[in-house]
Order: sequence, then C-alpha cells, then structure tokens
Amino acid sequence: MKLKVSRPKTVDTLIVSDVHLGADVSRASALLTLLKKSKFKRLVLLGDIFDDLNFHRLKHNHWDLVSHIRHLTKEERGMEVVWVFGNHDELLVRVMEAFLGLEVREHYAWEIAGKKFFAIHGHQFDYFLIHNRFMSNVATLIYRFIQKFDTTNHVISRYLKRTSKGWLRVSKDVALGGVKIGKKSHADYIFCGHTHKAMKLAIDGIKYFNTGCWTDLPSTYITIDKDAHVESHDEN
Repeated sequence: MKLKVSRPKTVDTLIVSDVHLGADVSRASALLTLLKKSKFKRLVLLGDIFDDLNFHRLKHNHWDLVSHIRHLTKEERGMEVVWVFGNHDELLVRVMEAFLGLEVREHYAWEIAGKKFFAIHGHQFDYFLIHNRFMSNVATLIYRFIQKFDTTNHVISRYLKRTSKGWLRVSKDVALGGVKIGKKSHADYIFCGHTHKAMKLAIDGIKYFNTGCWTDLPSTYITIDKDAHVESHDEN
C-alpha cells in the first residue's frame, strides 16, 4: 500500500518582511526553508531585507537566501518577485536592481479575484523615526553592539526590539498611515512591515495586516490564495 504524500498547496502570493540580513538576529536559514518548501506564484519582499549597506556582515546562510531569491527571479521560473524597500535597505535600491534583475519599488498594488491589495513597508509613517533620525541611528548602533554579546538565542536583543517598537507606538502609526495611503488606491487590503509585530486589524472598512519579521521567534509571514483569502502564519 502506497502512502499518499501531501504536497504544499500553491498560493498566489507570499509576503515576508524585515529579514535584516547582516544582523546577528536574522533568521535567514528559517526563511530559506520556508521559501523552498512553499509553492507560490508571487513573492513580495516587503522591506528591510538587508540590515545595512555593509555586505561584509552577511554570513554564509544569508548569502544562501540571497542566491535563492535571485534564482526565483529567473524568467523561466514564471514567478513574480517584488521588492518593496524599507528604511534599512532604501540605499540598496540600485544595487539590488542590478544584482537581482528586478525593480525595487516604494509600494506595490495588485489584484486577485477582484480584490485590490496594497503593500508598503511602513517606515514612512514612523513619525518618531522621521523626526529623531540622530537618536534612532545611535539606538541602532547600540542595538548591534548588544547583539554581538547576547546569548545564543539573542533573548535580550529580541526583547529590546519588541519593547522599543511598543514604547514608540509605532504599530498604531504604521497601521493608520498604511490605511490612509491605501484608501487612495481603493485597496481592500493593506500590508505593512517595519514594526516587527504581526497584526491584523479592520480600519474604516479596510483590512490591515502587518507581516511581522524574520528576526524574532516565531517568525511570521502572509499568504493570499487564488480566491483572495488572506492568512497570517507563523513558521510553525
């Protein structure tokens, strides 16, 4: 008797954000595993895929993920790969366009089964970041230093990131900002990243999702099927 092998269901779109390649807390290997075992027609990289411009910080498994993304962009794969830049990888736009052969966008809009979707990273609505650039840069440097001497699982680093995002009320600002700009595109669904906090809200008749991140445990992502059904998942 043959056992029936279950195969992963093909979804229309898979959305991930905030991988922060180059950072010690980046979970590149876990994301690579997800991409390899999943079946999808469109991949949306919703910002902060890299942590900064310093490619010397990238580890071997980080490069493995970049190589796989590049493989997915090949024309013969018949797959659409969309990169929406975030505040960390904004300066890498031209490098990524040349290296991966894809257009990097500020935002992205598409349709599935008559429903309209709109994705933007969300740092554009982080008003603390906008008005306190110097303080934010100093905090980033301190955070990277802490990662170097943190425990194996980076418990302290991950706790500090979650605490800082909540204290700055970033999640609420990003959600409201995303919905406001999404309305102009008459979107039914809005997707943002940036906050590292997975979230699902209904605001003014629009469904808002935050993708979460790939630096925390568990990491999170979003899928949309061919019937425009949206689901938020953790890697488990």
